[in-house]
Amino acid sequence: MDNSLHLVLILLAAAVMVVIVFRSLKLPAMIGYLLVGIIIGPHGLALIHESDDTRDLAEIGIVFLMFSIGLEFSLSKLKTMRRIVFGLGASQIVLTLGLVAGCAYVAGFDWRAGFVFGSVIAMSSTAIVSKLLAEKLELNKLHGRQVIGVLLFQDLAVVPLLILVPALAGDAGSLAPALTIALAKAAVVLAILLYFGQRPMRAWFHLVARQKSSELFVLNVLLITLGLAFITELAGLSLVLGAFIAGMLISETEYRYQVEDDIKPFRDVLLGLFFVTVGMKLNLAVVYQNLWWVLLGLLLLVSVKALLIAGLSRVFGSDSGAALRTGLDLAQGGEFGFVLLSVASPLQLISTTQVQVVGAAMVLSMLLAPFIIERSEHIVRHFSGAEWLARAMELHNVAVHSMAANQHVVVCGYGRSGQSLARLLESEGFGFIALDVDPKRVKEAAAAGEHVVYGDAARREVLIAAGLLRARALVVTIADSALALRILAQVRELRPGLPVVVRMLDDTELDILREAGATAVLAEIMEGSLMLASHTLVALGVPINRVLRRIRDTREQRYSLLRGFFHGATDESEDSAHHDQRVLHSVLITPGAAAIDKSLAELNLASCRVEVKAVRRPGVVAQAPQPDARIEAGDVLVLYGGELDCAAAEMRVMQG
Repeated sequence: MDNSLHLVLILLAAAVMVVIVFRSLKLPAMIGYLLVGIIIGPHGLALIHESDDTRDLAEIGIVFLMFSIGLEFSLSKLKTMRRIVFGLGASQIVLTLGLVAGCAYVAGFDWRAGFVFGSVIAMSSTAIVSKLLAEKLELNKLHGRQVIGVLLFQDLAVVPLLILVPALAGDAGSLAPALTIALAKAAVVLAILLYFGQRPMRAWFHLVARQKSSELFVLNVLLITLGLAFITELAGLSLVLGAFIAGMLISETEYRYQVEDDIKPFRDVLLGLFFVTVGMKLNLAVVYQNLWWVLLGLLLLVSVKALLIAGLSRVFGSDSGAALRTGLDLAQGGEFGFVLLSVASPLQLISTTQVQVVGAAMVLSMLLAPFIIERSEHIVRHFSGAEWLARAMELHNVAVHSMAANQHVVVCGYGRSGQSLARLLESEGFGFIALDVDPKRVKEAAAAGEHVVYGDAARREVLIAAGLLRARALVVTIADSALALRILAQVRELRPGLPVVVRMLDDTELDILREAGATAVLAEIMEGSLMLASHTLVALGVPINRVLRRIRDTREQRYSLLRGFFHGATDESEDSAHHDQRVLHSVLITPGAAAIDKSLAELNLASCRVEVKAVRRPGVVAQAPQPDARIEAGDVLVLYGGELDCAAAEMRVMQG
């Protein structure tokens, strides 16, 4: 007990300190965990030695990582992205593995070692890349979809690779039968659980959710995850396969988002401890002795992988700009590469020195990844002429939407505040055009008939295309002072006298923004204080209470008008509890949907705690539709409710 407590305390203390430093430097915490392992491990300060306890912690971390990956593998998502996932993703794995294994064999390595090297290098970092692309709002762009598709196939490929790599350690004569038996077992288990497990899983989660107990819900998720992992281990397969299947089963229910939120703290902590154990295996003395090999491996890993993926992306129809971005975004090692290394190392498939060299090159590539992805825009502009054409198309789209606008308001940002402002402007008869860089939000809002277009408001040419020279006012609704200052600089040069209203969270940079040319700066914390003061004065019986009551009533009427907003990917950083908020969600009724020819009363979406705000047909928008309104193919339903409730309602509308 004392040894275990000592181990946990050292790991937690070191991890907290290093992660604080890395967060402040805006570097991935994963790299911090690796450095913690290097520093406190047996090859560093020797505060912790490898033991069964550390290996158990690492294995449970991998289990929860695979569970969260399984949550991403909804069958509908795979079907929608099948060309990218099973085309581009599969080609990248096969070609990378084949190229590396072939080069290793020519260099005199055992073919099994080459297979391990190829499997390891083929993996990219899902954690680093997805986070950085989400922050840059690029997940829904062409290269973002390709990156996610390739990462999905890489994550899926880990399952058979974790079966294949241990089988390679057997005798050459028994290799083929062992592989056949292992793959057959995996196929049977997958088929049984996925085919027969979906209905019981959904019914069981309905039963648990009806108890309205958050701790019971979390306990149930832990039971399902570890229980299925245990079942697959009993079947002679790996723990991670069971966790992956558990995630896939839950992904087909409406509880996947809630489960993802609940499991995230466990996954991140345990996965962090896994990377600590990986760092403990790195011997800096051995790395230093083979430094030139490490640097050569780093150069080959990043450059060859980027070029290979960019070439494949071009083959699958991308323009040169998107192809190069895809290659740059995936040109690093990944967490599953370390998983495969940790599996292969004790099996003596590769030597200790080889593990050190490959592991060190992967760590360095992951350290470089944020800088490469951040600079990818400049690299692409330098090498790709097609990028300028894409920019021109974006400007053309903005100009088309603003062509007829005059004396309108340019709204920069179409989040909750932007949408609230837009509705008030419409109610007073003012025209507007909104610019937003969140493709998901733009698509959802545009489908509901909103005047919003994709465009970066900080760019001079985008503002001109949006009709800034004809505009009556401009409003910055995104609480980002750096963005606001860039927009103000453009406005001050193009339209010095144009009224500009800026939204901020607090008043820390109020004077700076006013000096930069803002007509008014509204700090939300000050507005909240003003509202609090007005209500307090009314409660105290101040003589002007009738005026204050009228102000309060007016605000309450506006609040009813402003209920609901189209949720986008960038809202996650502003509100971590967004799943509990009520949002607007557009659902396109495609041919074959279960709701076609049914009335709203028959659908009974109120039982999902969702309200149908509007039914939009080409040329017609029906606000507050009647219960007997019938749904047709091509309609867009604008739903209002919690995000999880909207997901359940969409499932009922589309699948019945």
